[in-house]
Amino acid sequence: MRAPILFALALAPLMGLYMYGGVGLAPAHTVARQTRTPVDTNGSRVRLTLKQRREAAGWGGFEVLPQSFLQIRKPMHHGEFLWNEEGVPPGQVSIRVDLRTQILSVFRSGHEIGTAVILYGAESKETPVGRFPILWKAKDHRSSLYDAPMPFTLRLSGDGVAIHGSNVRLGTATHGCVGVPTKFARELYDEVSVGDVVNILRSQPQS
Repeated sequence: MRAPILFALALAPLMGLYMYGGVGLAPAHTVARQTRTPVDTNGSRVRLTLKQRREAAGWGGFEVLPQSFLQIRKPMHHGEFLWNEEGVPPGQVSIRVDLRTQILSVFRSGHEIGTAVILYGAESKETPVGRFPILWKAKDHRSSLYDAPMPFTLRLSGDGVAIHGSNVRLGTATHGCVGVPTKFARELYDEVSVGDVVNILRSQPQS
């Protein structure tokens, strides 16, 4: 069973990674939690310095240099997510999925606008890593192979790997897809377009 993800709120060295029950805080969110200033006036977002942007980019999975991350104020567990695009300008949209930390982040113009705890493929049917443009979208898709609903599907590969709405709960897995809470999937579906890039990776623990 996978333990809930702990978002540490204490200050620590920039490259530090907090662990809880064997599941870690995503590197992108590590930066956000440890960087307290400058913060937007409404306290919903943490902006990075140029040095921190470059360090975060070094972790991989970003289409453009990250500019800011959402401020997470409490631990997030399976089935939970945050979406806040207030003040973020129009621009390029991309998705970063970290299988090790079980975190999906949505970026627009380099600013994180959404994040969620995910499900991913079990050992018998692992989620592939790589850079995937979204091939097509479908609001009410149903898997022909597993006869299962896949609401708000974002198809990533010819063999059926997709991001889609799921009942995200502890101890469950997918058949290779990335499962996100269905309400989050709806927001994501409306935000992205065919051709937008999804980077799926398995990050290394930061020393």
